[in-house]
Amino acid sequence: METQPRPFQLVVLGASGFTGQFVTEEVAREQVSPGRSSHLPWAVAGRCREKLQRVLERAALRLGRPTLPSEVGTIICDITNPASLDEMAKQAAVVLNCVGPYRFYGEPVVKACIENGTSCIDICGEPQFLELMYWKYHEKAAEKGVYIVGSSGFDSIPADLGVIYTRNKMNGTLTAVESFLTVHSGPEGMCIHDGTWKSAIYGFGDQSNLKKLRNESNLKPVPIVGPKLKRRWPISYCRELNSYSIPFMGADVSVVRRTQRYLHENLEESPVQYAAYVTVGGITSVIKLMFAGLFFLFFVKFGIGRQLLIKFPWLFSFGYFSKQGPTQKQIDASSFTMTFFGQGYSQGFGPDKNKPNIRICTQVKGPEAGYVATPIAMVQAALTLLSDASDLPKAGGVFTPGAAFSRTKLIDRLNQRGIEFSVISSSEV
Repeated sequence: METQPRPFQLVVLGASGFTGQFVTEEVAREQVSPGRSSHLPWAVAGRCREKLQRVLERAALRLGRPTLPSEVGTIICDITNPASLDEMAKQAAVVLNCVGPYRFYGEPVVKACIENGTSCIDICGEPQFLELMYWKYHEKAAEKGVYIVGSSGFDSIPADLGVIYTRNKMNGTLTAVESFLTVHSGPEGMCIHDGTWKSAIYGFGDQSNLKKLRNESNLKPVPIVGPKLKRRWPISYCRELNSYSIPFMGADVSVVRRTQRYLHENLEESPVQYAAYVTVGGITSVIKLMFAGLFFLFFVKFGIGRQLLIKFPWLFSFGYFSKQGPTQKQIDASSFTMTFFGQGYSQGFGPDKNKPNIRICTQVKGPEAGYVATPIAMVQAALTLLSDASDLPKAGGVFTPGAAFSRTKLIDRLNQRGIEFSVISSSEV
């Protein structure tokens, strides 16, 4: 990966968007972190110079660094203008792409980055986009020696690296993992910006095309080691966490499965089965979520239904999503815990006719998921591309975070910045 002749090591594209402003602030924070040994030249990029300037001024105020706006480059470019994207990509070693929904705006950025020898990180939680980019651009990216790494925010670094961390900590062969996400909020509750809501609407509304893409890819199944992981009911009770849970509808399962395929096919590692759930507390929360889910799944099937969902996010999501996004108080009071329950076999004890004889429980804990943990994960992933080049996959390509970073120091970096990986318990049965 070419890093020397470029004026900027990192360029935050879409810096004036809702999530982009938090990513901008995180890069500025990283620029002066005590552990940083080298200079980090960076820039913000977007359509409107005034908006980019305002984002830098906001970051300067929040970080107490009045000179920040004059220290950061500004690049004007537009997703609809390929020449401007080429110009932006030529100036960067790594682009941090914050412009979503990615199904509409992501591909021109991937294309420009590959053509100009630039690596790219995104925070996409849309399986269809992520999988399509792999099929269309993996070989081209490999030829150019660049790394296109999707889903490098809360979707899906905690889940993907959490499974790898669990595997690394198990004294034997990990065969299956279930993860349970718990989101903690303060007295003012939680809220998510409607950009995420829109991505979900378009994703669920276009499920048939994702199925078609997977059928056409004609991949041979990844072998199942040990007993097949049973799916839980749509609403199930998790005794260990004393809470009801529902299947997690984000990108985590798609991303983890792609990582496990890569590790099995390229590094000959034993594949891990995976299922993801989110805890929803008591029975009243279950009923509320059931109604919201049924409304959503009904309306998302029709064009007019999708328009209504997009126009009134707060109403149809029962207050979980809004056009304004969360307040600073809501962000500060929020955090997440992802708990992993794994099973497998101790060394010398194989899966032939034997039941798994080791259980392990690990956790990934962090600050507010969407606008604190996501920028931390994204920025650390980008810095890992710059710093740990010898531990990345040999050739470039389009990768999941686990495929790109399984042998790097990314987990250590995240641990130092408040996204903490730990072992809760491990025992032989």
